[in-house]
This record gives sequence, C-alpha cells and structure tokens, in this order.
Amino acid sequence: MKLDDDIHNYYEHLVLEHISQLKLTSVKDDDYIADLCCLALNQLPPRYIRYEVDMSFYLAQSERQQMEMNTLNAVNKAIQFLDKDQNN
Repeated sequence: MKLDDDIHNYYEHLVLEHISQLKLTSVKDDDYIADLCCLALNQLPPRYIRYEVDMSFYLAQSERQQMEMNTLNAVNKAIQFLDKDQNN
C-alpha cells in the first residue's frame, strides 16, 4: 500500500470542486490555484477516506451540507486573502 495513492482528504475533492464551479482555473494561474487550495485546506479539518463511495454511503446529508458550507467559506476567505495580497 502506498499511503499517498490509497488515502486522501475528502476536503481536497470539495475544494477543487468549488474552485471549478467558480471557474477560477480559466482566470487565475496555477500558482494562485495552488496557494488557494493550501490556504483553504489549512482552514478545514482533515477527513481521510480511501474511496469516494465511502462518503456517499456513510455520510449523513446534514454533515455533507455542513462540509460543503465549510468549504465554501474557506475558499472565499482564501480568495479574499490572496486578492488583498495582490492589490498591495
């Protein structure tokens, strides 16, 4: 077993999904996106899984909604920080 291939933080998926919904990859460079991911993920608790299907079957709808809200808030806060930093 290789830990980096078999286990990952589910919040990584949620953060990338939200960034994609915002279409930031079409207007920001790779460095910005990488920094954004790091800043957002550092605000979120780790939630390690092996398979995406695990989250579909074992996560209550209310917990899923809370995780999505946490992700939205973390990404928005990270965007504000990065954009403020670029304007100075």
